[in-house]
Amino acid sequence: MRTKLALLVATALTVAVPAFTAGTAQAQSVPAGYDPAYAKIIEAANQEGALSIYSATDAAAVSELLKGFEALYPKVKLEYADQNSTEMYNRFISEAAANTGTTDLMWSSAMDLQMKLVNDGYAQSYTSPESKSIPDWANYKNEAFGTTAEPIVFAYNKRVVPAADVPKTHADLAKLLAEKPDAYKGKVTSYDPERSGVGFLYITQDVQANKNTWDLVKAMGQTGVKLYTSSGAMIERLTSGEHTIGYNMIGSYVYERQHKDPESLGIVLPSDYTIVMSRIAFIPKGAKHPNAAKLFLDYLLSKQGQQAMQARYMGSIRTDLASANPTAGVPESTLRPIHVGPELLTYLDQVKRLKFLKDWQKALQGK
Repeated sequence: MRTKLALLVATALTVAVPAFTAGTAQAQSVPAGYDPAYAKIIEAANQEGALSIYSATDAAAVSELLKGFEALYPKVKLEYADQNSTEMYNRFISEAAANTGTTDLMWSSAMDLQMKLVNDGYAQSYTSPESKSIPDWANYKNEAFGTTAEPIVFAYNKRVVPAADVPKTHADLAKLLAEKPDAYKGKVTSYDPERSGVGFLYITQDVQANKNTWDLVKAMGQTGVKLYTSSGAMIERLTSGEHTIGYNMIGSYVYERQHKDPESLGIVLPSDYTIVMSRIAFIPKGAKHPNAAKLFLDYLLSKQGQQAMQARYMGSIRTDLASANPTAGVPESTLRPIHVGPELLTYLDQVKRLKFLKDWQKALQGK
C-alpha cells in the first residue's frame, strides 16, 4: 500500500529525533541478554551518526517502529525512504554500480529481488543476537533475514458477496468464477505480475504449490480481472464495492483496513494452503553506516520491534510471539512460508520469467 511519499522515490523521510539528554542515556545501554561487547557496536553507530534505509514498507505503517528505534538510539539520525519494490531494487543496483557507497539497510517484501541481491554478493554477513529467536527458514547464512510472517489472503466485500459465494480454498475461487463469470465481471482484483515484484512472487509461489493455479487464472481472465501494482488501490476499490473479491492480497494491509471498516471487508486464509511471506532485510557490503544498520536489524528482530509491527498486523517472525499472529490457530500444515533462500531465484532467470509471463497471458486469455 503506497503513500504519497512513496511516489517521491528519491526523497527520504526523516523522522524527527528527540534531543539527546542525560535522561535518555539509559537508552544507549546494551539490550538485556546481549554480550557486553555489543556496547562497541552502539558506540560505533553513535559515531557514524546516521542510518539510511530503503524499504518497500510504507513509512506510515511502521511509524511507531521507527520512533521506537530513535528513542533507543537518539544519536543515530534515521532516513527512511519508502518506494515501490522494483524501483527500490533498481535504485540500489545503480548506486552499487557507481561504487560510491549504498544505503545501509535494504528491507522489502519482494523476497525474490532481495535474495537476488544477496545471491549476487551484495550482502554482508552479520550474526544477530536475535537470530536464535527466528526459525531456520527465515535466516539465510546470516546475510538475509525474514522479519515478518504475513499471510497472503483473499479479501472480499461483505456487503456485496453472498456468504455462500465466499471461497474457502483456491479451488473454491476458481469454481466460483468459472460458474459465475457474469456476476463477477470486472469485480475481481489482484496484483499485476508483469509490473509488481510481489505480485510476480505470489503467483509463482501459487504455481509451485498448486498445479491447478492456471485454472484459477483462466477463471479470473473470464471475469476480466483488474490488475494493480498497489495494495492500497485494490483495498480502496474493494471497500467501495467497485471490486468485490481480491486474490493474493497482503494480509497485514487488509487486516488493518478491516479493523477500521469491519462491516465492509472480509478476509479468508485459504484452508487448502496459505502462503506466508516475510519482508527480507539485509545489510549491504557498501553500507556507509554498517554499525547503525546492525542496531536497526537487531531492533527489527527484537521483541520490541516485532511487537511494534504486530500492532500494525504484520505477523511476528519470532517463535515466542507467534501466538499473537493473524495465523494463530491455523493448522501448521496449512501454512506455506516462503523460505528465505536461493530457491526464490527460480523465476528470476530471464528465460523462465518471460515464459512464465507468457503462460500468464495465455491463461488470462483462456488459452
